[in-house]
Amino acid sequence: MGAPPLFLFCSMTQPLKIGSLVLANPLLLAPMAGITNLPFRLIARREGAALCFTEMVSVNGLVREGQKSFALIAGTPEDRPLGIQLFGDDPALLAEAARLVEGYGELIDINMGCPVRKVVGSGAGSALLREPAKVRAIVRAVRRATGLPLTIKIRTGWTCEEPTFLEIGRIAEAEGCDAVTLHPRSRAQMFEGRADWNRLRELKKALAIPVIGSGDLFRPGDAVAMLAETGCDGVMIARGGLGNPWLFRQSLAFLRGEEPAMPTPAERLAVARRHLELFVATAGERVAVLEMRKHAAWYAKGIPGAAQFRDRVNRLATVDELIAAMEEFFGQ
Repeated sequence: MGAPPLFLFCSMTQPLKIGSLVLANPLLLAPMAGITNLPFRLIARREGAALCFTEMVSVNGLVREGQKSFALIAGTPEDRPLGIQLFGDDPALLAEAARLVEGYGELIDINMGCPVRKVVGSGAGSALLREPAKVRAIVRAVRRATGLPLTIKIRTGWTCEEPTFLEIGRIAEAEGCDAVTLHPRSRAQMFEGRADWNRLRELKKALAIPVIGSGDLFRPGDAVAMLAETGCDGVMIARGGLGNPWLFRQSLAFLRGEEPAMPTPAERLAVARRHLELFVATAGERVAVLEMRKHAAWYAKGIPGAAQFRDRVNRLATVDELIAAMEEFFGQ
């Protein structure tokens, strides 16, 4: 693909409007289980993410258990605007959960795309792609329960041979959704193969509300390519941001027609240390070390010796040991 014309770069940097919520730019951090907790969200925001999502939160947990589930959506004033992603298959429970979390964020998203067996087995996530009538009931119930902007996140269908995304998207729009996010893989594909961006173009043509694209956004130019090729209104970065929060900053540079700057080893170390400090402050040293071991390995990706560094940090047990290992590796 050739470079997009200047007018297209200008349109790509315009604010993204989702219902009453106006975002500074079209780059969003996707909800990722076990990843998009408060420390990770704060790191992504510093690098330019206009909207960050919580991990997906079970409505059963919110309505019936409470404290542990509400901890997943706890934020700070710096952690706004915040999107809260809910998952479940019961319209009444989803509506009740939406009411309960309304004061915690600026947008509610319903997960209708997670392919994980445990989620699908409960009737939630991608399983809903096979039940358009239930999707209609869910969106209608949640829309009545909250005045916040409401979105859904979907895949193309249960299998490649059974695409239901256009039907689901039209239902969502008709029942009051403010935007639809599409990861253009089927549930059967999981995360294998290539995301079919042509499906994003199809959905954008079918809907009047904003369409947000996800899938295979790993390099700074990918966001520009997705916006230009599909006409979608925003992009949602997921796995491409693991250990690489600079992808937001670099993508914004690309959207402005500028050359993106690569992070130096010193910058990688500084951000990794900041990430660790945020974890310690929010979860304590033990949890911080356990969680940061995987993030430290992701921050090291692409640097010579990364595999040996990963093996080393996975055996560490204290914050001081982890800091020493990171300083030695990134300072080499």
